[in-house]
Amino acid sequence: MPIVSMVMLFVIVIVVLLLLYFVPVGLWIQSIVSLGIGRIGIVDLIRMRLRKISPRLVTDGVINLHKAGLDQITTDMLETHYLAGGQLGNIVKALIAADKANIPLPFETATAIDLAGRDVKEAVQTSVYPKVINAPIDGYLAAVAKDGIELKARARVTVRTNLAGLVGGATDDTIIARVGEGIVSAIGSANTYSEVLENPDNISRAVLDKGLDAGTAFEILSIDIADLDVGKNIGAALQTDQAEADLQVAQARAETRRAMAVAQEQEMKAKVQEMQAKVVEAEAEVPLAMAFAFREGNMGIFDYYNMQNIKSDTGMRDSIAGTDKSETDHHGEDQE
Repeated sequence: MPIVSMVMLFVIVIVVLLLLYFVPVGLWIQSIVSLGIGRIGIVDLIRMRLRKISPRLVTDGVINLHKAGLDQITTDMLETHYLAGGQLGNIVKALIAADKANIPLPFETATAIDLAGRDVKEAVQTSVYPKVINAPIDGYLAAVAKDGIELKARARVTVRTNLAGLVGGATDDTIIARVGEGIVSAIGSANTYSEVLENPDNISRAVLDKGLDAGTAFEILSIDIADLDVGKNIGAALQTDQAEADLQVAQARAETRRAMAVAQEQEMKAKVQEMQAKVVEAEAEVPLAMAFAFREGNMGIFDYYNMQNIKSDTGMRDSIAGTDKSETDHHGEDQE
């Protein structure tokens, strides 16, 4: 008999625990005290448990929203968002914070932001308290003015969340990239680097006028140039490189002309040797022609001797002329 009683007692305990699990009486009483009878029924709590929805999370969310004056949000709306995989805690806190800050944030927009993977609570906080983004995150932006002087800049961008464009809007990286592009463009448009150093706020105004926050999840409030340093003389370096390149081109062209001149000189020497060979060949034909003239009777022995005398006389005259010229040269050297 005692064993049967113990078994019955164990069964009763199990049944009571299951009943308390599926029928959260405590939450029901809490909802009645906070919201009144009829807002959250015991059947609603049992249904949440059967659908694997956290009754505690939904009940606390509805109570907090109603106490904040957002009584248009029902348990069904929170249950639907929970089943869709949303973060009910963030949704509730974001809706309350937006309502207290007079920021229009419909429940549908908040759930869409949350389901898109964005932190809706942080987005509302950024709308209330703008945040600062460094552009770039690390280091400096390098740009060159028209006079060739490099400037290194760093900006601080103050933004606040644009809740209407948060779904599908670009993130911080796009803001940083656009601001960086605007700064480089503004510096590049300056005639001299001194103009930029004198009025850095011109860069901020030029960048703001471009509407860089279009299509993003943020609204740019201000762009401040936090740091501006002078870098290298890029223009002079480029001119130096260009001069070196022109020098190398000129040297290459001069070497080409020298090689052509050497080739032409060798060609002329070859032609001279060719003409000398032709002269030798022509002189070799003279004795043959004389022999042929003897045989044909066109030339006699007296003609031959007369020709030899003329050659001897010519040779003598050349030797005398050469001697005189040599003496003249030596005499000139002695005088010197």
